[in-house]
Amino acid sequence: NETLMQFQSDILDVPVVRPKVKETTALGAAYAAGLAVGVWSNLCELRSSWAVDQQWNPTMPEKRREHLYGRWKEAVNRTLNWEDSEN
Repeated sequence: NETLMQFQSDILDVPVVRPKVKETTALGAAYAAGLAVGVWSNLCELRSSWAVDQQWNPTMPEKRREHLYGRWKEAVNRTLNWEDSEN
């Protein structure tokens, strides 16, 4: 979801990157196996095969980010101790 990726980038104040290969768990296993058997001789060589599909960069003003984060923390605090101890 494009909107969610941009929001995450804005709230975290860091770039969010979507790689071309979306099955990153399988890709990581393949990279580890390839390194083990010599497909790649080092991490630098391996990294050259990784590619970015899309990147979202933070655009939200700091005051807005801090306000939204504060509201999120308030919402989390309100949910604490909601567990029904009778059940």
